[in-house]
Amino acid sequence: LEIPDWELACQQHAALAQAYRNLGITVHYVEPDVAPPPNLIFCADLFWMTPQGAILARPASTVRAGEERFIARRLADLGIPVLRTLTGTAVFEGADALWLDPQTVLLGRGLRTNDQAIWQISDTLGEIGVDIITVDFPIGTMHLMGILRFLARDLVITWPYRLAWRAVEALRERGFRVGFIPDETEATAGGALNFVTLGPRHILMAAGNPKTQTFLESEGVTCHTVALDELLKAAGGIGCLTGIIEREI
Repeated sequence: LEIPDWELACQQHAALAQAYRNLGITVHYVEPDVAPPPNLIFCADLFWMTPQGAILARPASTVRAGEERFIARRLADLGIPVLRTLTGTAVFEGADALWLDPQTVLLGRGLRTNDQAIWQISDTLGEIGVDIITVDFPIGTMHLMGILRFLARDLVITWPYRLAWRAVEALRERGFRVGFIPDETEATAGGALNFVTLGPRHILMAAGNPKTQTFLESEGVTCHTVALDELLKAAGGIGCLTGIIEREI
């Protein structure tokens, strides 16, 4: 979106990692053995976890093609199995898949994830007893993660006019109350919806989004904040920067 200040972006990235550590979360860096491509910082796009191991992404963006190999090596170093690598013409990015419950995944089809990937992921998840609900995106929506975030087992926040009705139905059928962002400007420019849920009603979000933070706190959500304005210039927020390996059930 703009050219970030390199030193400040590095400082903010280090501060994000330290914020996680301060909250008791283990942080791993990708640590490539060659000069990394700049978009490698957005780890959430490059893999997606299941209870049986990771499904490697296959980025649709040509400038990101091949980044998944750095993730594969790092996962192997950490002893985490790779459950699936996509083949053929399939493209998939991890930010398009979200768990609704232990037996159901919401998978977005659009700019970054195509039908071929959905078929392959469906086959793999079917082997471990997991069903997929596929939803389409309107033009202009990049990832499912960018329009839907979970706050607790019974509460989500989403972007109106972007999330398909089928997804809203699936959420409500499973007991979720669906809330909507209070300020579109903060969501667009401030990364307000691009947060990471640390636990039920407990999140880490970008600083500088007072309307969204006040709204979330009114829902009983504890909001930890970290400055991210320089990294947001690279068109990604905390959720994009964070590839989640393991959560407590």
